[in-house]
Amino acid sequence: MQDKLISKKSLQNFLGVSQPTLDRMRRKGEFPQPIRLSPKRVAWRQSDVDEWLAKGGFNA
Repeated sequence: MQDKLISKKSLQNFLGVSQPTLDRMRRKGEFPQPIRLSPKRVAWRQSDVDEWLAKGGFNA
């Protein structure tokens, strides 16, 4: 089974965070790293986001 990919914009809407907040969380290692789809486009695996949420998400 292939994992669903979530775009940056969709992820921001789903989590209710801004782009700078998402980028800051990534840089600090507080959020899963994305997959680079092209030089200007990234996405996240749904399973990585689900696992992060299961481990406490913002409260971890």
